[in-house]
Amino acid sequence: MPTVHFTANLARQTAAPVCEVAGATVREALQAVFARHPALRSYVLDDQGAVRQHVVVFVDGTAIADRRQQADVLKPDSEVFVMQSLSGG
Repeated sequence: MPTVHFTANLARQTAAPVCEVAGATVREALQAVFARHPALRSYVLDDQGAVRQHVVVFVDGTAIADRRQQADVLKPDSEVFVMQSLSGG
């Protein structure tokens, strides 16, 4: 099953443990994580269900292409990393 990891920044805001979940797409995997940890959803997705502007999702080291539908395909052993983009000066 794919494994979803969250950065320490998200973990400081709410429970964000590493989760091994079923899912053939990024969306399915994220929904499985949100079912276990509902508070994470609002930190990762906006009110339209798209990945928030300052959040980046990587699958096996590559940023996802579909931020709206999260339809990027996962392999059974995929590693998904969800992180907040850093900005500032």
